[in-house]
Amino acid sequence: MRIGLVAPPFIAVPPERYGGTELFVAHLAQGLHARGHRVTVYANGDSRVPCTLKWRYRHADWPIGDPLVYQTKNADHTAWAVHDACSSVDILHLNDVAAVPLTRFTDRRAIVTLHHPHEPAMSELYAKYPDVDYVAISAAQARCETMPNLHVVHHGIPLDWYDCRRRKDDFVLFLGRMAPCKGVHLAIQAALAAGVHLKLAGEIQPVFQDYWEQQVRPHIDGRQIEYIGEVDHVRKNDLMGRARALLFPIQWDEPFGLVLIEAMACGTPVLAFAGGSVREIVRDGVSGWICEDTADMARRMISPDIAADSCREWVAARFSVERMVSAYLKLYEAALTRNTVAAAAAEC
Repeated sequence: MRIGLVAPPFIAVPPERYGGTELFVAHLAQGLHARGHRVTVYANGDSRVPCTLKWRYRHADWPIGDPLVYQTKNADHTAWAVHDACSSVDILHLNDVAAVPLTRFTDRRAIVTLHHPHEPAMSELYAKYPDVDYVAISAAQARCETMPNLHVVHHGIPLDWYDCRRRKDDFVLFLGRMAPCKGVHLAIQAALAAGVHLKLAGEIQPVFQDYWEQQVRPHIDGRQIEYIGEVDHVRKNDLMGRARALLFPIQWDEPFGLVLIEAMACGTPVLAFAGGSVREIVRDGVSGWICEDTADMARRMISPDIAADSCREWVAARFSVERMVSAYLKLYEAALTRNTVAAAAAEC
């Protein structure tokens, strides 16, 4: 099967640091390629994938400060990618809402993975293109949408990318954007209440600079609350493996949360608030604990009492890259069958 995976042009595939969508595209491309499919990834030229890579913009460009630059560059890259793929792929797999209107200009079957929480304006756009196959990355996300061809495929990760560590150090970890919706201030509040060392890792985006300065930075003392900046995969793997627990005090309906299964793959339980997909990913007493509030989170982080092997086995059984790739291949094949049937009916 010839498959075109279109990623946004701003972050490398896979990402050096931040980039959940790009990490998903990298894992999927690698898995499809390993099964013998002809995969083309449309991204920027800094990307490193085992299959064919095509790019219009040579280098990554993140973060983007000017919204107009973001819109124009994304539109240009996406239109170019869709046009190029139309002549060379069987399945067009898109990962950004900007690509959806372009599906009217191709007879290739289009799959769109939704990487964002529910937004009414986006749902209205999707409704205008009912022939597209949409993929929600959690059942919680799918419940918010009404498109007729809507499927659910959980993200998966290659477990051999992550080291499972059974001996933990004396700290808990927050890993993600320094943004209000991620609940960094609540992670700090819980760690202070528990008297536990908290390491914060992640990027500070310009749009959230005020939040950083007012609600996060004042609490950083380099001892109990420590900020270590953005981290690459090697550093992330090390931190998640050594942490007593990963804190995930989410304040929005998180569509999935790759960091949850990454931590579990490292043998580290997750302490999370229930929001969006969390209840689909975290199982109480098996891979972490769903906490009611910061007081509950503070209590749990003192002694999570969940074995590393339990976390790892939970991910292996439910969130492996092999499982994800198989689900997408099944979806691709069904979409191609519908296309063939529709074409035959049109000829009649």
